[in-house]
Amino acid sequence: MSTRDLVLAALFAAIIVALGLLPPIMLGFIPVPITAQSMGVMLAGVILGARRGTVAVLLVLLLAAIGLPVLSGGRGGLAVFAAPTTGYLIGWVFAAFVTGALAERLVRPAQGALAQSLGFFAAAVAGGVVVLYAFGITYLAVVTGIDFGKAFLGSMAFIPGDLIKAAVAALAARAVMAGYPLLPARA
Repeated sequence: MSTRDLVLAALFAAIIVALGLLPPIMLGFIPVPITAQSMGVMLAGVILGARRGTVAVLLVLLLAAIGLPVLSGGRGGLAVFAAPTTGYLIGWVFAAFVTGALAERLVRPAQGALAQSLGFFAAAVAGGVVVLYAFGITYLAVVTGIDFGKAFLGSMAFIPGDLIKAAVAALAARAVMAGYPLLPARA
């Protein structure tokens, strides 16, 4: 990885951390809060690509593991990796990778703006929603003893917000591609 790649990964790690400053919203019927940080994971994937986006997420998780309060609600330390939400944190890594890999394959500079936006949206939904939920819901069900179906249904309350996050990520990625076309040249 080049210095430029590391700087971009660090920048997006900072964006993910900054999105954690927005307070989490607890729903009460599921021990997983609504946070804005999943949008940062989607942004890292669609803008930086699979490899650099994954490095950005790993950097955030490393900072959380060493105790810095980088997760929503000012959480940090090893205890966050022993909570019911740990599956979502693990899923961030795979979500960023899948989002980035799909964005790299679905979006080309020669495409029109609508095709690019739809490609970015599809990548963000596949990685940032489907993959993330697969890890988060499975872990939640196993660790808390909640029936998988109940955990799945409880997590459906997050779908509308996550689709909005995916749309914002797609629009941001399209704007970056139009305004700074060399950035998506993934190394």
